[in-house]
Amino acid sequence: MSSDPWGRVDETGTVYVRTADGEQVVGSWQAGTPEEALAYFERKYEGLVVEIGLLERRVKTTDLSAKDATTAIEHLRTQVDEHHAVGDLDALKKRLDKLVEAVESRREERKAQKAKQSDEARQAKEKLVVEAEELAASEQWRAAGERLRALVDTWKSLPRLDRKADDELWHRFSHARSAFSKRRKAHFASLDAQREESRKAKEKLVAEAESLSHSTDWGATAARYRELMADWKAAGRAQREHEDGLWNRFRGAQDIFFQARGEVFAERDTEQRENLTRKEELAVEAEKLLPVSDLKAARAAFRSINERWEAIGHVPRDARPKIEGRMHAVERAIQDAEENEWRRTNPEARARAAGLTGQLQDAVDKLQKQIDTARAAGNDAKADKLGRELEGRKALLDQALKGLEEFGG
Repeated sequence: MSSDPWGRVDETGTVYVRTADGEQVVGSWQAGTPEEALAYFERKYEGLVVEIGLLERRVKTTDLSAKDATTAIEHLRTQVDEHHAVGDLDALKKRLDKLVEAVESRREERKAQKAKQSDEARQAKEKLVVEAEELAASEQWRAAGERLRALVDTWKSLPRLDRKADDELWHRFSHARSAFSKRRKAHFASLDAQREESRKAKEKLVAEAESLSHSTDWGATAARYRELMADWKAAGRAQREHEDGLWNRFRGAQDIFFQARGEVFAERDTEQRENLTRKEELAVEAEKLLPVSDLKAARAAFRSINERWEAIGHVPRDARPKIEGRMHAVERAIQDAEENEWRRTNPEARARAAGLTGQLQDAVDKLQKQIDTARAAGNDAKADKLGRELEGRKALLDQALKGLEEFGG
């Protein structure tokens, strides 16, 4: 019989291991000496020691899940409980018990960490919702629209909450975005309607101005023209494609009348020359407003200059086009700045322009393929006919591209 501190082999070849509960049968050994039998089962014990050590390090230093760790512990515990090794099995059991405690502790830590992260995500999403609801009432269409898009990206980067809480917050967030989009669309639709009303009103003003252009009732007609000018300014801006033409007709009708009146009142040349000097000073003051950096301030300053301008009266006929042209150039620059600001905040118009450009480009590409096919088939007459049609489509495409450039892309 052979033995060591943790096990022995009896005369029948049965191997035992010593535990706190007494000796336990490890197995039977008939193939060699008792020493070899103990050495074999001691190696199995060392194998368990290595496996448990590895698991201890994994639990301590890696993100091994509690479920996988528990499965591995139970697997090792089964091997220890089956007593198929010679060594301090009770010590291994204690190490496994401590591992269970470590895994449970980590499980609770992760549970608390997950709860903390969930709470932080909920607070972050609630903050996003509150900001989105505030932006929903904004009239800063461009800035608010860009900020809402940024909030969506931030929302997507945050972890999901429980389904009910996440859905409720998303519903509020989505509703705020929809409300803003609806208001913005209504705003631009209202602008379009206002510009159409302005066009109709200015058409009527132009018609009356033209009907008065040959009047010789100097005082009453001049007074009426001043009223018409006030009505013109009050009417607001028409669509860009109509505004300049209407203005040219309106101003041209006044020019005819005032030129005629100027010829009759030639003796007022001295006064008109003085008026010219004063208007040149105002023109210089107005030109200092360019380039426009602060649209609101420039608009207010130009309004003040223009009121003083209108109060001065007329200048010599030969000087009028140049001096008025200087003022109108400043006014046009301010109007262009207003138009650019409006266009930059009108994504619907840009989308329409981009869509038209895409359709025309498809048509050009299709015609080019048809021409190439006709050439390849030797049908030059058809190719020439299609070529003429292609030139027309290219001209339309060039116009559409220029229009799209005005939107900045």
